[in-house]
Amino acid sequence: MASRVHAFRYAIAAIIVLIVGVGAVLAFRNAGRWLIRQDPLSHADVILVLSGSMPYRAEEAAKVQNAGYAPEIWLTHPVSPAEELQSMGIHFVSDEDYDKEVLLHDGVPADAIRVLPQEIVDTEQELQEARGEMKREGKSTIIIVTSLEHTRRVKALWPRLAGPNLRAIVRGSPEDPFDADHWWRNTRDSLFVLREYLGLLNAWTGLHVRPHAP
Repeated sequence: MASRVHAFRYAIAAIIVLIVGVGAVLAFRNAGRWLIRQDPLSHADVILVLSGSMPYRAEEAAKVQNAGYAPEIWLTHPVSPAEELQSMGIHFVSDEDYDKEVLLHDGVPADAIRVLPQEIVDTEQELQEARGEMKREGKSTIIIVTSLEHTRRVKALWPRLAGPNLRAIVRGSPEDPFDADHWWRNTRDSLFVLREYLGLLNAWTGLHVRPHAP
């Protein structure tokens, strides 16, 4: 009788280990897909293009603007080595300059494009800059265009930084080459996934890790 009890316990333990193992494998495989959380498009006061992933984010913003969802596009101004390079006689073309060229190429009018003035170093500062401009100009709704794998973190950050009265519609760029279903197969996507989970952890725990000083 005792041997049957032991065999039964071993069988239960084996089933639990199997279930946990299968769950871990599924969670690992879906880690990239889970990061994607975007909103349906609706009309807004302005579109914000987060810096990075050129030209995909700017291209998506142009499509959204050309479809009539918002009259204006804002670009952010990332910290750059422009001054250091200028002292060496080297001309530096900034990210926002390239993004503006992409927008113009895709049919966005020049007077509908604006570069926000403050230098930024990360997503948190970009969203804070946009929040401040929205409050100054009396805007209430913004479409934020970023990469697909970045959408969940943006949605986690916005209510913490902007409060309840400013609405954000988060939109991912479908052309961005992030392979959500096989993210572990290349270093680029693996690093993106690791960065996003660390960023989410920081957002969920109160943003204690601060942006680095420029």
